[in-house]
Amino acid sequence: MLRKIISIDRDKCNGCGLCVQACHESAIGMVDHKAKLLRVDYCDGLGNCLPVCPTGAISFIETEADSAVEVRQWPIQIQLVPVSAPYFENAHLLVAADCTAYAYSHFHSDFVTGKTVIIGCPKLDTVDYSKKLAEIFLSNNIISVTVVRMEVPCCGGMEFAVKTALENSGKKAPLSVVTVSIEGTIL
Repeated sequence: MLRKIISIDRDKCNGCGLCVQACHESAIGMVDHKAKLLRVDYCDGLGNCLPVCPTGAISFIETEADSAVEVRQWPIQIQLVPVSAPYFENAHLLVAADCTAYAYSHFHSDFVTGKTVIIGCPKLDTVDYSKKLAEIFLSNNIISVTVVRMEVPCCGGMEFAVKTALENSGKKAPLSVVTVSIEGTIL
């Protein structure tokens, strides 16, 4: 699977460090007075560092994602994801309650592979997810939506937020809801 990351031309880099400051993921650092992509797995591919580089030393490249990494993007917290991130376009979206990945032992193999993942906790996060989700649905072509939630009442908020967001956005993406029991099985 291909993913976008940045590439830094060391010959063009003047060592100003502006890209290091602009990288919100701490993927870039300074090595021998030159910028270097230190953590490929931290690079979100959004390129906040590109416009600050005065020498044009930074560009995008596509690279094969590490096959051991199943989540294809970062960030994944609903509150942190940019509404129009490139990974949302033509995505099969997985909206999961935080707990599900720990309560259901086959979460990654059964749900994550091939999907764009966002997570949250409707009990602990004091926001209305439906607004952000509606913006994501409006700004992107979402092919399908899968909600994975726990059987507990607070997780009903996640399901409700996704249904409300789809309705408010006017989008008709197919929706499936999977409920995980407190024993770690699919209900």
